[in-house]
Amino acid sequence: MSALYPIQSLPAHPRLADGPVIVIALCADWCGTCREFQPVLERIALAHPEMVFAWADIEDDAELVGDIELDSFPTLAIFHHGTPLHFGASLPLEPVVTRLIRSAATTPAGRRGPSRPRCSSSAHAWPAERRCLPQSLAVSRRSG
Repeated sequence: MSALYPIQSLPAHPRLADGPVIVIALCADWCGTCREFQPVLERIALAHPEMVFAWADIEDDAELVGDIELDSFPTLAIFHHGTPLHFGASLPLEPVVTRLIRSAATTPAGRRGPSRPRCSSSAHAWPAERRCLPQSLAVSRRSG
């Protein structure tokens, strides 16, 4: 079983209500570097079960990720409680990616809880402004 969830399964992921750090890899099937990146991110995901890792093919998953223009592939988007912690290209260098994810998750913005304001922009604002999770992927906290 893969530790990388397909982006389509992310909105229904049972752990999202707990507000974990979410790491989304934005890739393309034709990208050789992305193919090298996938097993690297898989190993990182297995080492960090407290986070949720998702894989998105920008062409196959266009309805969910929107009309996004990326500078390079693969691109990592890291969010916590719907707020971005990182958005940028990454090479398949496991120690570097691990450090990047840990650093983003432990920044003051990454440690704050759900009392922080959530993004209220539309799904179309995410690709252009890189500020929020697309509404198609946003998950509200479930009342228990």
